[in-house]
Amino acid sequence: MMTDRNLVALHRRQGERLGSRTAIRYKRYGWYEDLSWRDYLTRSQACAAALLEAGVQPGDRVGLWSANRLEWLMADMAIMAAGGVNVPAHATLSPQQVAYQFKHAEIAFLFLANRQQWDSLRDLVRDIPTLRGTVIFDEALNECPSWAGFLAQGSRLLPERRSRLDAIADQLGPEDLATIMYTSGTTGNPKGVMLSHGNLQSNAVSMIEGTQLNEDSVVLNWLPFSHIYARLVDHYLTMVVGCTLCLAESQETLLADIQATQPTSLCAVPRFYEKVLAAVGGAETEQSRKRLKALFGRRIRWLNSGGAPLPFHVAKAFTDAGLLLLQGYGLTESSPVISFNRVDANKLGTVGQAVQGVEIKIAEDGEVLSRGPHIMKGYWKDPQATAEAIRDGWLHTGDLGHIDEQGYLSITGRKKELLVLSNGKKVIPTEIENRLLADPCIDQVVVCGEGRHYLTALVVPNFAALREEAAKVGVNESDHQRLVEHPKVIEIMRAKIDDALADAATWEKIRKFVLLPRPFTQEADELTVSLKLRRGIIMDKYREAIEGLYA
Repeated sequence: MMTDRNLVALHRRQGERLGSRTAIRYKRYGWYEDLSWRDYLTRSQACAAALLEAGVQPGDRVGLWSANRLEWLMADMAIMAAGGVNVPAHATLSPQQVAYQFKHAEIAFLFLANRQQWDSLRDLVRDIPTLRGTVIFDEALNECPSWAGFLAQGSRLLPERRSRLDAIADQLGPEDLATIMYTSGTTGNPKGVMLSHGNLQSNAVSMIEGTQLNEDSVVLNWLPFSHIYARLVDHYLTMVVGCTLCLAESQETLLADIQATQPTSLCAVPRFYEKVLAAVGGAETEQSRKRLKALFGRRIRWLNSGGAPLPFHVAKAFTDAGLLLLQGYGLTESSPVISFNRVDANKLGTVGQAVQGVEIKIAEDGEVLSRGPHIMKGYWKDPQATAEAIRDGWLHTGDLGHIDEQGYLSITGRKKELLVLSNGKKVIPTEIENRLLADPCIDQVVVCGEGRHYLTALVVPNFAALREEAAKVGVNESDHQRLVEHPKVIEIMRAKIDDALADAATWEKIRKFVLLPRPFTQEADELTVSLKLRRGIIMDKYREAIEGLYA
């Protein structure tokens, strides 16, 4: 149950209550260091004092463009402590995309990670009339102070600004805006999702029972805080609980960081679990299952999967290895968690039951609807889109699903992605894709067929597994392009696709396919920040190849 009026009051209470206990464990010069709850609070308040001195007023939007780091978390809490609204941009976006979001939000202040970001963004944000200043986390420039300098100034100002900060903390209520998060989206331009203090705090509280986190828990973070999934489940949930949050150095060092921090839980996206499973060669043998479990350390209690659908074979493989992998479901617009499998109630193949205080129902056309304290205030400066998304208090998620007799929700696909063949047959592409992904030789797949008379697919092989299979028929080819074009390799994949869909309906089978020589990536704008397929962009890029499959 919530006892704090806002996230600022929550942070203050935990900082004063937990004192010298470790709030954040982060890497510095190659070694992990600890930041206490007391210091976390004090530094955030110092930054907030400096923001007030810079002219930031309650309700002002403050931009934040950086990869995960300690300063990201402190800046987030400082912005809210000053009464501001955090507008974080994904670190992987282009300067043009970031500038669009900051202009749309009319930011008053800006935090950046480094000089390179400032050099790329400076000219693009000059015409934001509300922008009053910029701070660089890494170093000072002539035009903007460093984080260290800004914090030092705030520390000097804090005694005289404390009464103002106290007043802001008292005035902020659950309905006040805490952040505007621009959706990466699989289609269209991003929209600014407005989330309040009450949205975020209620959603974090709703997760406590299902995760069974306590003050002795150690959570390892590596997903971006600029995405609502990590921001809520890693950042605010650990704050509500009062446990330790560890920051992984990077995606590349994640497995080493697991061994260094020995977390009790970890949140990730399905793509990560797929890659780890492939790296240990699956979980068919006792030896491979032991290797898989050992990768997550001796203290791991559970793993969480979100952001995209988790293939059933991956969930089962982890379960068979003795790793509790809990899948959840939500959207940025719902803060984000709508449903979650619990530590003591996990049903494979589902995204769990509704979390505390959240309602779910299925519309007549199969769309998943939700309402409760977690639903966004709306889209920034877009009342029409808000009215379309929230009707009679219910958020229309755009996802299709069903609820079983025990209340477990299953997501079957996106309403907009439902394929209708020329014969009128309807196909949910993700269901077919998940069947195909169960084969160890298939790494990524996009099913196509809207308005056509049969289905086709773009298939990215798991190249290591495919080369092993190819070697059995005398094909030893290291070059990806030549490998996917080899007739014997195409025969192998034909058999695997047919086998995976052996019990599918006739219209659900893949008649033709093309093997691609490289995976879909974020860098190529083919995946969202949560690694979901951006189908429209992918189909645009491979339009010629797809048309060839229907020639």
